Amino acid sequence: MKSCINGATTMPYTLQQDIAAAAQAGFAGLEIWWDKLAAYLETHSTADLKQLLESSGLIPVSICPLRIWPFRDSVPARQEFREAVQIAPQIGCNLLAVCPDFQPARLSREEALAIHAKELAVMARLASQNGVRLTVEAIGGHTLVPGPTEALELIEMAGAPENVGVLMDTFHYFRSGVTDQEIQAIPLDKLDIIHVNDCEDGALNELTDARRLYPTLGVIPARHLSLLKDRGYEGFLSVEIFRPEYWEQPIEEIAGKAYATLGELIASL
Repeated sequence: MKSCINGATTMPYTLQQDIAAAAQAGFAGLEIWWDKLAAYLETHSTADLKQLLESSGLIPVSICPLRIWPFRDSVPARQEFREAVQIAPQIGCNLLAVCPDFQPARLSREEALAIHAKELAVMARLASQNGVRLTVEAIGGHTLVPGPTEALELIEMAGAPENVGVLMDTFHYFRSGVTDQEIQAIPLDKLDIIHVNDCEDGALNELTDARRLYPTLGVIPARHLSLLKDRGYEGFLSVEIFRPEYWEQPIEEIAGKAYATLGELIASL
């Protein structure tokens, strides 16, 4: 399994700072936060970024988060997606992480999923034209896509595009009560990346992103990761934490602690 850090873990800092800190800490990969990328490209080119990543030795694992938003003002989300599809191959990145919208009260689950699937199919075709994969992130407690079973169902309804897979997040799967059987049912060729983190103890429906912790410091069992390791998963484990308390610390401390605790987690599997 390979080490990676997500730009959310160091949210207040710039993309340039993310790259420097991730490389210094020893990470192999970086997930690039979309807003930081957009800010960087206001004054730099994609060629500048590609060179910076290459000189740092970091793999640009994904750009995230993009949105499947058929039920809101979808114009900005679609525009961002089109931009990301163009940018990704220019910086050596072949993966975009996409998050689903929530189910409107006026629609049944089946109706909402069908609309999502239609949108996802269009996105997949656009991405495929640029050699880019999409990975669907299930969200803890989500009304439509709370876990891998629903994410795979959505992909199937979209026509099972070859360039669409799933993103696992240990916090979201913990919140949604994802079972061992669901983990075992994820095709490894559809599992693009795993977000790792931990969280405080508490009622599942009361856990928020702000209560995430560094890996190994909370109550999330490592069992699902062990199951996937035993099945042969060798992809990236990306530390993604949205904790304001951590964000107040120097970026070198955040990245260093993330790398150290990720190493402890991997060693325990």
